[in-house]
Amino acid sequence: MSKTLTLRLDEPVYQLFKTVAESENRPISNFIETAVMRFVKENEAVDEFEMAEIRGNVELNRSLTRGHLDAKNRRGTFV
Repeated sequence: MSKTLTLRLDEPVYQLFKTVAESENRPISNFIETAVMRFVKENEAVDEFEMAEIRGNVELNRSLTRGHLDAKNRRGTFV
């Protein structure tokens, strides 16, 4: 089920979004949703090459394992 969201935009930003949305023949809401989803996917997920680099970094994995064990055993200060 879709949700309604109120978004306050400055006039220049609104006009820019409106212009781009119209040039792509779609509503502003769809343009914003698509742009935000693209941003989230590009910035919140690790691509396969980054993941391979992470898995291949032995010292990083040791550190992550130690940190995980410390957290599990409630050792250290967590911020």
